[in-house]
Amino acid sequence: MQRATRTPLAGPGARAWLIWLVGVSAYVLAITNRSSLSAVGVDAAARFDADAATLSLFAVVQLAVYGGMQIPIGVLLDRFGARPIMTIGMLLMAVGQLTMALSPSVGVAIIARMLLGAGDAAVFPGVLRLIATWFPAQRGPMMVQFTGIVGQTGQLIALIPLAALVHATTWTITFGSIAGLGVLFAILVALLIRNHPPDRDEDVSVDTDTGAIRVVTSAVDTGVGIRAAWAHPGTRLAFWSHFTTPFAGTAFVLLWGMPFLTAGEGRTVAEAATIMSTYVVVGMLFGPVMGELSRRSPHLRSKALVLPAVAVQVVAWLAVIAYPGPAPLWLLFALAVALAMGGPASMIAFDHARTHNPSHRLSTATGVTNAGGFLAALVAILLIGLALDLQGAGTPSTYSLDAFRIAFLTQLPLWLLGTAFIVTERKRTRIRLGIDPPRGPRVPRGRR
Repeated sequence: MQRATRTPLAGPGARAWLIWLVGVSAYVLAITNRSSLSAVGVDAAARFDADAATLSLFAVVQLAVYGGMQIPIGVLLDRFGARPIMTIGMLLMAVGQLTMALSPSVGVAIIARMLLGAGDAAVFPGVLRLIATWFPAQRGPMMVQFTGIVGQTGQLIALIPLAALVHATTWTITFGSIAGLGVLFAILVALLIRNHPPDRDEDVSVDTDTGAIRVVTSAVDTGVGIRAAWAHPGTRLAFWSHFTTPFAGTAFVLLWGMPFLTAGEGRTVAEAATIMSTYVVVGMLFGPVMGELSRRSPHLRSKALVLPAVAVQVVAWLAVIAYPGPAPLWLLFALAVALAMGGPASMIAFDHARTHNPSHRLSTATGVTNAGGFLAALVAILLIGLALDLQGAGTPSTYSLDAFRIAFLTQLPLWLLGTAFIVTERKRTRIRLGIDPPRGPRVPRGRR
């Protein structure tokens, strides 16, 4: 008897939700791992006797490995599915955190962050693949946003309980405990996650360019998976959308927010932690709104959601930088709210990637997209650290508000570059889809 297959309109079953729950829980732990230096940056600087550039290097190498692994991870996910790749990712993060717990020097700590970045790279794209495989396509935008919302609780764990655990116990106990959780979740992923529903022996995709139906085995089988993904302007629009929207918030919450708020703005640790937590909570609240608006207005995602989110962040940072003296508390909270828009807006990039790529290169396109945000973040973090060092304000004892103001201005070129490419690729995508007419040859004035 032929087994029934899910139709595109069929709702997800209990097993799909269980698999998503395990996957998103692993993502929460991955975010905790990724953000584990955010609230203990000053402790890390003291432990390793590190200046601002060296402290930046911890985050930069982690993000560089994360971003560099996105395309290979995408190809591997298309080839082998989410279960084995996510399991290996969780184990790599566990090894990285154990190395960090025992690291006696900056060099060993950098190796630890590299392992962490490599493992982290596998988790979020893996969860996105599970969503695409186990859930109906029309639920995609909301499920992606919901995944991002739940995942951000990992930042709250890093900001509050993790920092408290460091101060209550020791560095080694804290990071060793996170390593133990990584092993536990690797086991859960391996035992409970499945690559595709049991009623589907083979994945079938429809090529959005030709309408041809084919059986999917892997992106490698296309021979041109990466090039084909990048060749579509929709993928490039996704890349630049993810490049431009989240990097300021990532740099803030991953490394420089706490030093800026405490040593720069003179806020107490409790006030700074509240501001950072506001960033996380508001981002979680923005997520469903962005997801629903993205679903309802797919052709206005960039113009109505992505670009306004970038503009709000730029205005908020310029207001804080230009304020004479330390910024009032309300303005710092406004900055956190503005930066929080970047995370949900960046998730819209994955809607672009999913919309404009057939299933057989979905994870490859997702990897290309995801690399954009973390490329921008590592550049931003590095530039901020270098700017502080060049001003002679590279250690906790020499941090100053004026030095931080100049350092954070280095984000402006990244916003300008990303915005220019978003506008360009949005136009090309609309032409490709037939929404806008092609650009004709320019007619000389005298012949009009």
